[in-house]
Amino acid sequence: MEDLLKELDETRAAKDPFQQFDRWFEDAVNAGIRDANAMTLATASRDGSPAARIVLLKGSEKRGFVFFSNYESRKGRELTENPRAALLFFWPELERQVRIEGIVEIVSRGQTEEYFASRPLESRIGAWASRQSRIISGRDFLEGEFKKYQSQFSSGAVPVPDYWGGYRLVPSKFEFWQGRPNRLHDRIEYLLKGSSWSIQRLSP
Repeated sequence: MEDLLKELDETRAAKDPFQQFDRWFEDAVNAGIRDANAMTLATASRDGSPAARIVLLKGSEKRGFVFFSNYESRKGRELTENPRAALLFFWPELERQVRIEGIVEIVSRGQTEEYFASRPLESRIGAWASRQSRIISGRDFLEGEFKKYQSQFSSGAVPVPDYWGGYRLVPSKFEFWQGRPNRLHDRIEYLLKGSSWSIQRLSP
């Protein structure tokens, strides 16, 4: 892993931030970092009250970064009110982090259904049992709901709930951070200007 701890030079970084992300993500996976696809998702309500939580990246596409959730959860409600959001990947073993900002949109129902079908059966049933972020009376209620839907979908055919699906964050800004000695870290920022990306170095 030591050979991955190197500088980040804007003159040698990929011109396309998606390509630069793919390089670093591959490094994280190859380094054996657990849950390398874990990312902090930061959202804000209509009045600007912020919230953050960890979600899992389920797709890195040319258009953006895909994750899935309950549309009625707190994050879902906030993304409906205010679609601006940010992602943060942190790989401490490599002394690297990536910040991504942009607008979030809902993916196609077909893409949601394809991913939902790939999930373990218990996870699909769990999507029905948990009305995410709502107050419940206790653990017994949650387990009762799971058993109810487990019985209802005993055939193994579990449809996607109407309130569950995918989101895509479409970036307008990336920042790649590489740790360096003496806190003189490398910070390279990509900004979308029209249809092209500009690259600049930031002071640490």
